[in-house]
Amino acid sequence: MKQKINIITLGCSKNLVDSEVLMRQLDDKYIIHHDSNDKADVLVINTCGFIGDAKEESIDMILQAVEAKKNGELKKVFVTGCLSERYKKDLQDEIEAVDGFFGVNELPEVLTALDVDLKKELLGERQITTPKHFAYLKVSEGCDRNCSFCAIPLIRGKHKSKSKEEIISEVEFLASNGVKELLLIAQDLTYYGIDIYGEKELPDLVNQISKVAGIEWIRLHYAYPAQFPMGLLKVMRENPKVCNYLDIPLQHINDRILLSMKRGLGEEGTVRLLEKINIEVPGAVLRTTLIVGYPGETEEEFQQLYDFVEKYQFDRLGVFKYAHEEGTSAYLLEDNVSEDEKQDRLDRLMMLQQQISLDLNKQKEGRLLKTIIDRKEGDYYIGRSEYDSPEVDNEVLILANDFSLTIGEFYTVRINKADFFDLYGEIV
Repeated sequence: MKQKINIITLGCSKNLVDSEVLMRQLDDKYIIHHDSNDKADVLVINTCGFIGDAKEESIDMILQAVEAKKNGELKKVFVTGCLSERYKKDLQDEIEAVDGFFGVNELPEVLTALDVDLKKELLGERQITTPKHFAYLKVSEGCDRNCSFCAIPLIRGKHKSKSKEEIISEVEFLASNGVKELLLIAQDLTYYGIDIYGEKELPDLVNQISKVAGIEWIRLHYAYPAQFPMGLLKVMRENPKVCNYLDIPLQHINDRILLSMKRGLGEEGTVRLLEKINIEVPGAVLRTTLIVGYPGETEEEFQQLYDFVEKYQFDRLGVFKYAHEEGTSAYLLEDNVSEDEKQDRLDRLMMLQQQISLDLNKQKEGRLLKTIIDRKEGDYYIGRSEYDSPEVDNEVLILANDFSLTIGEFYTVRINKADFFDLYGEIV
């Protein structure tokens, strides 16, 4: 009989793609579960090692697995992913009961440990864990940027693009399995292609992806603001399959902090880029992330950030407290903003964003929005418009008693009511 294996994925969507690739390689030999509480013979933990909370969650999961193994509930425990890449030697020394630790680029070694041969013919195929109508598409690995606060280049290495042919083949596989929406991801999406084609090729790649039959929405995540490829804006404006949605992490607006962060763009350049996007792609929805409590951030510098958010009214906003990560250049600075002050600044920004979100959502009342249905939950079907990414953005709620809808299908929805982070509507 096949053994049961449970793959637990911690961290970001890039980790999720790695887990899906692993699962596809294993499905001939194992009965596979993902993030399941069901009893299994083997457990693989795909860890996150980005910031303190994520590392703590990963370590707690490993320790729980080791305890389950000691109690006879598991036969083997393997650990892979970012935490294992970054701290493999320390983990091996401290947690000897784990059967193997593997880095982020050691798929063949993981398979060998699981008594499976790498099937090259399956590369580009995955066992999808998201709802079948959408999937993440990782177009590159690693990062060549040197942001002072970020440990990703230490973990994932230098930027390495996949070839267009490799990506299109993967898209065709996903589309043949019912995927309609692709969420393009990378540590630095806009750098795509420069290492293998000599120039940034994201605009052309997006256009090629859009030609694959079955793909209806293409969503762009993690676009680095410095040296932004302006040709991408034309693609967003003219290609109907590309959502008017751009995830562009800005991190801050104060010149001193941005210089220390090594972001390559100051306040003037940032504002110029935002204005260019608004002109070239009218109605584009922007998601950004910001960091508060960076070493030396004064109340005045934070207030500048607050005023910036208040003025530019981002549709979607995430805020993170600065994390002092060893190995980064910012680690040499004094982490001198208290945790209480970091939390207070985060709370103040998110309170502001809550009101901004409500005001922007209220403007959608009476509008018709193309909406894809993700799931049914309680009394409602839950969907999203092109302006919303799964799990992190607004949702569209439709009373299930009024309509019989199909998960994964598109509908036209009239928005009748809006609150801070949800829209309520009816099928037209």
